[in-house]
Amino acid sequence: MTGAAQFEGNGTGAGSARLPRPWWIYRGTGLPLHDIELADVLPAAPPWRTFTGSSASADGDGTGGAPASVEPPAPPQDEAELRRRLGATREGMVADPTEVDLVNAALILRRPLLVTGRPGTGKSSLAYRISRELGLGRVLRWPVTSRTTLASGLYRYDAVGRIHAAATSDSRPAAAVGAPSGDGGAPSSDIGAFLELGPLGTALLPHALPRVLLVDEFDKSDMDLPNDLLDVFEAGEFTIPELARLRGHRPVVEVRSDDPDRTVLIRDGRVRCREFPLVVVTSNDEREFPPAFLRRCLHLHVREPERDRLADIVAAHLGSRDDDPRVAELIRLFAERSAQENGLATDQLLNSIWLATSGAYSRGADWEALLRAVWHRLDGVREP
Repeated sequence: MTGAAQFEGNGTGAGSARLPRPWWIYRGTGLPLHDIELADVLPAAPPWRTFTGSSASADGDGTGGAPASVEPPAPPQDEAELRRRLGATREGMVADPTEVDLVNAALILRRPLLVTGRPGTGKSSLAYRISRELGLGRVLRWPVTSRTTLASGLYRYDAVGRIHAAATSDSRPAAAVGAPSGDGGAPSSDIGAFLELGPLGTALLPHALPRVLLVDEFDKSDMDLPNDLLDVFEAGEFTIPELARLRGHRPVVEVRSDDPDRTVLIRDGRVRCREFPLVVVTSNDEREFPPAFLRRCLHLHVREPERDRLADIVAAHLGSRDDDPRVAELIRLFAERSAQENGLATDQLLNSIWLATSGAYSRGADWEALLRAVWHRLDGVREP
């Protein structure tokens, strides 16, 4: 890949990985930082990456109501999802210094981090590790397919639903966004009830600290999406035309965000970030990206985790089972098999260890055949 500075993480536990570098904010340990506040240590953005967004004027909401919030509420926490993705936190986890360098550079420069590598090497989990360690709240995940458009990441507007609601609603306004209107329970036709920010749109809200946005499997996107993102990444803002058209008589509208059960105020139909989000863009190296897109990203290439890193992953997800001799043997065999098969995914290792240690399966003569099935090749080539 060309057009961007490229670094390779090696997934090893080199001595330098365990000694934080003086300029690091994110340390890659997997442990929440309790000794610092990110707001106190995050350097100011470069002048060309400084944004001044706010969700609405502090003077009021433009409709005679209560004063509007200057910034959206703090992101919700999602510890259950963090634990599902990463397992439990534990001391002594191996940190890859190259990975940590690149995360900190992306954080300080307010630039997206393009993370490439073979499937199953933990590219997506990086976003969750960053969020857990820096206390940045729920990760906003934008899964990309060949049908994904820029608009779908920014916001969704249900025009048909609003027309239907307007036809069935009575003349009295709803008490709240999406609330029933009138005694008959007819839905409100208020535009805010039919507009929802997507993960990218929510990430660009004027939060006091950067949100973590995971743009997952970006190489599956339509050819135009990387170029479509360029302006948003540079400007740190976007306009919602359906709201901009109403700004003369309805300057502030309450809409739903991508966070569950959260609403935010949008003024004049424009969303502009205050802190550029920490964007983790993952790719399985199945295509090249335009040079203009690469120029705006830092690039980290993740290689297969080695044995120490695999042991950390197993310990995080399966707790004390990492000191079981059966587990150590499976880790060794998995590392050897992965090298032979052009790379396996770490969840294949976790699946095999669960089968071997959970008590749900009794190992017998068919264990080797079952293990081969669980550790199947990822390149589609079948064994004879």
